[in-house]
Amino acid sequence: MNKLLPFLNENLVEAGCDEAGRGCLAGPVIAAAVILPKDFTHEWLNDSKQLSEKKRKILRPIIEENAIAFGIGIVDEKEIDEINILNASIKAMHLALDQLKTAPEFILIDGNKFKKYNSIPHETIIKGDGKYLNIAAASILAKTYRDEYMEEIDNEFPLYCWSKNKGYPTKDHRKAIAEIGSCKYHRMSFTLLAPEQLSLFD
Repeated sequence: MNKLLPFLNENLVEAGCDEAGRGCLAGPVIAAAVILPKDFTHEWLNDSKQLSEKKRKILRPIIEENAIAFGIGIVDEKEIDEINILNASIKAMHLALDQLKTAPEFILIDGNKFKKYNSIPHETIIKGDGKYLNIAAASILAKTYRDEYMEEIDNEFPLYCWSKNKGYPTKDHRKAIAEIGSCKYHRMSFTLLAPEQLSLFD
C-alpha cells in the first residue's frame, strides 16, 4: 500500500520539486516541478531511488499525462562550476517552476535548502521524495530526463560508461578519467579522481 501523502496543503495548488544529478562528476543537474491532481495516486509512485529503471520509464508518461502541470529545468556542468552545485540545483528548480503552465500557490521542495521563488510560500522536506506524491513524481521526471541525457552523451564519449553510471563517481567512471582524462562534460570544480588515484599524476 502506498504510504505517500497526496499533499501538504489541501486547499492550495501545490507543486512538488526535486532534482537529479547533484552528486555526479559529469553532466547537468536536472530538476522537475509537478502539480498533481489532489486525488491522483499510483501504486508504484515513490521516491525514484526506490524504483527500478523500468518502472521509472513507465511512470514518466503516466505522470506527464495526469499532471495539472509539470516543468523541467536544466543547469549544465559549466554553470555548476561557476555557481556551485547547491546554487545550480536551486536554479534548476526555479527553471522547472518557470515552465509550469499553472502557477502554484505553494511549493514543496525535496531537501533542506531553497531560495524563495516569486514570493510563493514553500517548505523544504528532508527525504520528501519518500513522503509526498508530488515530490516523488518530480523525482521520477528529473531522474528519467537526466538519465536520458546521459545516455545521449554516452554516444559521444562511450569510454566513461555514462549509459551505465549516469555520471556518478563509480569505479569504472573514475578509472576512465584516470586513464584518458576529463572531457567537456565533466564538472571541473568536483574531485574527479579518488584520493588513491591522484598519485598516478605525481
